[in-house]
Amino acid sequence: QVQLVESGGGLVQPGGSLRLSCAANRRIENTYAMGWFRQAPEKEREFVAGIERFSSETYYGHSLKGRFTISRDNAKNTVYLEMNSLKPEDTALYTCVATMRLGTPRESFEFDNWGQGTQVTVSS
Repeated sequence: QVQLVESGGGLVQPGGSLRLSCAANRRIENTYAMGWFRQAPEKEREFVAGIERFSSETYYGHSLKGRFTISRDNAKNTVYLEMNSLKPEDTALYTCVATMRLGTPRESFEFDNWGQGTQVTVSS
């Protein structure tokens, strides 16, 4: 019921930073928990970050080590993912997701709205 469009991906040097955006076509405040997944070819889809529907509590995949930050601008119906200290292993298609679930969803089946994804490539 909500369309998600990601932007901001591209090529970045190792150690660099990148900011991804996810624009929703309807209100997300107090309506949707939002998040990001990533997937590289021949690898399993991995949960990156989430932000809760009501509390706006943020939570992250364990492999990120505090390098990524998810935030939300409710006035713009937009979610962001700030990525710092990027490594080649961060290279993947990053996809924005949304769900009306409560709690801290972090598995693929818990999200029923998926964007098309934006490619992030970390390379020298």
